[in-house]
Amino acid sequence: MKIKLSRSEYYDKVLACWLGKNIGGTLGTPYEGQKFVHCLSYFDPVPDKPLPNDDLDFQLVWLKMLEDKGVKVEFSHFVEHWLKYLSNHWYAEYSFCLYNLQRGLRPPISGTFQNYFVDEMGSPIRSEIWACVAPGDPQLAASMAWMDSCLDHAGGEGQYGEMFWAAVESAAFVIKDPETLIDIGLSMIPTSSNIYRVIKEAVWCYKSGMKWDAAREHIVTLFGHHQPCNAIPNHGFIILGWLYGKDYGDKLCKAVNCGYDTDCTGATLGSLLGILNGTAGIPEEWLKPVGKEIILVPLTGQFNHPKTVEELAERTVKVGEKFLKENSQVSEIGDENETPPNLLSILFRNEKPMKLLCFDVHSAVEKVGDIDVVLHYNGEPIVRDGVEKILEVSILKDGAPLKKDIEVVLPNGWKMTNPEWKIDRWQFGVLTENAEDRNEIKVKLVEGEVSYTILSAKSIKMIPAAQSAPKEG
Repeated sequence: MKIKLSRSEYYDKVLACWLGKNIGGTLGTPYEGQKFVHCLSYFDPVPDKPLPNDDLDFQLVWLKMLEDKGVKVEFSHFVEHWLKYLSNHWYAEYSFCLYNLQRGLRPPISGTFQNYFVDEMGSPIRSEIWACVAPGDPQLAASMAWMDSCLDHAGGEGQYGEMFWAAVESAAFVIKDPETLIDIGLSMIPTSSNIYRVIKEAVWCYKSGMKWDAAREHIVTLFGHHQPCNAIPNHGFIILGWLYGKDYGDKLCKAVNCGYDTDCTGATLGSLLGILNGTAGIPEEWLKPVGKEIILVPLTGQFNHPKTVEELAERTVKVGEKFLKENSQVSEIGDENETPPNLLSILFRNEKPMKLLCFDVHSAVEKVGDIDVVLHYNGEPIVRDGVEKILEVSILKDGAPLKKDIEVVLPNGWKMTNPEWKIDRWQFGVLTENAEDRNEIKVKLVEGEVSYTILSAKSIKMIPAAQSAPKEG
């Protein structure tokens, strides 16, 4: 028996999610990056429209991607839409995604190579789209969040944050208990991660009776960071706001009052509260100043984006019904809500994200039909003149390895050494005495061929930590 969500309630919760995203983001935006404690009890200044926020814009682009490309998503779809609509967002982790994509590197290596910012908030803030198209299927939402975050946070705490929130928000369509929802989200990420640890610590503060201000100081002391957008303390702050707040506005204010990445903490909690309680749970005093308009950040490329939150909800729901039908085995949209007796067992299932967490992030994935062809760089995606570099190629279908004959075509003058089959993949060495800055390796199968980029060591620029990637030209 599947989890069934009524169409009317599904739409209402999606609408409330996006309303909450605008409300919380607008509350927190004026204080973004300020690491001290604030004392907000309402908007200050009081707005007359929502403030633009990249927290929402990226998800509008992903919605367009789902509309353009369909609900069977590939890395190439993300790459195409990022380059087309988000290329002006050249800062922090986004700049390294673009820098790597422009050098020819593809996910997931695009999200990790030379990227100081993998532990930041750039991907956790775009979790809601995956929850909204995969309501009631937390592991599907978390799996999509993993794929999304591979572009710019592969292997970092930001990736775990997006997976956590996508799962929590997906489950929030069908259950409301905060502790259970938090445990569902935590079941999708490594217990060794600091996102896991800070969330557990925030829950401990609340359950042990510690006051909010002391809890905030406790999180800052143990998990604080010099970067205000670091995901680890900010996840603790969202949890504190959720648990300590007395009502809708107080929850948002308590999260934002913790400081740091305040537009993100407010927007994420606002979205979650919207899913939990629907539009009826959003007080008019919080909705009226913000309204229902959608305003893009000037850096975001122009496209047929939703102009109102109602339009966004309608388009999200339309895609969501198709997405669930094609990708979920446990959840669907119907005329009425129906809950199977093993509801919690379904919501806690996590085999898909656990498998993805074992995926090699020092690789690049290309598609040939329904087959994933993965080039494993075994570390940096670079080759050094006169030094043998060991590479591997694995062929996957639905995540399972296949043994297929391949032909590897190297650049002119390169030598291949010791090609052989190793358990579940092809392994070979490459050797060159004069690599170009950017080099192409082709892998040919019966079904087709794909190309990968490997860079020369001498072409790699040293980039100081905490600085955005340099723009070429």
